[in-house]
Amino acid sequence: MSVKNVVQFLLDEAGTTYAAQAGISLANKPAPLYRLLVLSMLMSTRIKAELAVSAARELAEFGTPQKMCDATWQQRVDALDRGHYARYDESTSTALGKGAQLLIDRYHGDLRRMRAKADGDIDLLQERLTELPRLGPVGADIFCREVQLVWPELRPFFDKKALAGAEKLGLPTDPDRLAGFVEGHELARLAAALVRATLDRSLAAEITKAA
Repeated sequence: MSVKNVVQFLLDEAGTTYAAQAGISLANKPAPLYRLLVLSMLMSTRIKAELAVSAARELAEFGTPQKMCDATWQQRVDALDRGHYARYDESTSTALGKGAQLLIDRYHGDLRRMRAKADGDIDLLQERLTELPRLGPVGADIFCREVQLVWPELRPFFDKKALAGAEKLGLPTDPDRLAGFVEGHELARLAAALVRATLDRSLAAEITKAA
């Protein structure tokens, strides 16, 4: 199987972005961008991605920084618990409240303002992202990996986990070469699929066998 066919097989089998899995219709608008930010923070801890996605779905009712601030600490904890994110529920609830307030204070609750200040500088964007509580470099990578769907200046963005998946499958690990096998709007899907190949041995084995 050619590299192009391996990439297509990977997209077909695992090419759902984590945002889409969490029920986020990603667009360059304040609410979906904020929900992606919350998902990225949840995914950055040492917990299964499926649990982070489940918790993000439960937190959808607090889908803007203002709504997150207006929610009580206990309401946020309860939503996290419904998503089975119980191990980190209390500290995460606190971080969500503080992060939402920071976004309101600095960016009027609109991540597009953060994007504008970064002005295409990915390092600066990631630096700004990591100023948020509990959103370290891993969380910033997750956000950039997914948001490249609607912020094309970040393309191609493949973080360490995505590139590890590429290496595991014998695909190019140079981001530009890897990006050459798909259209720009599919890069976020490819990155998510490669992450799944890193995390899921059975998926990697299935793709390797098919190849």
